[in-house]
Amino acid sequence: MKITLLLFGAATDLLGTSETTLEVPNNTNIASFKSLLQEKFVALYKLNSYAIAVNETYANDSVLLKENDTVAIIPPVSGG
Repeated sequence: MKITLLLFGAATDLLGTSETTLEVPNNTNIASFKSLLQEKFVALYKLNSYAIAVNETYANDSVLLKENDTVAIIPPVSGG
């Protein structure tokens, strides 16, 4: 199934894009999706942590992805 992947902050810099489309297997949950991301985008290993949002709502590892979902990778932000 197809999903849209949005990248923000350091994730955009590491992957060189802010948006892409991915094919993921049916019944993929967020935990599995994170593993798929690490395999496809090795540069994400450089991020110590990041949050995942699905359709603009933060998602835990058990959330199942659906066709045409929009998934965002949100790295930690610091400022002063």
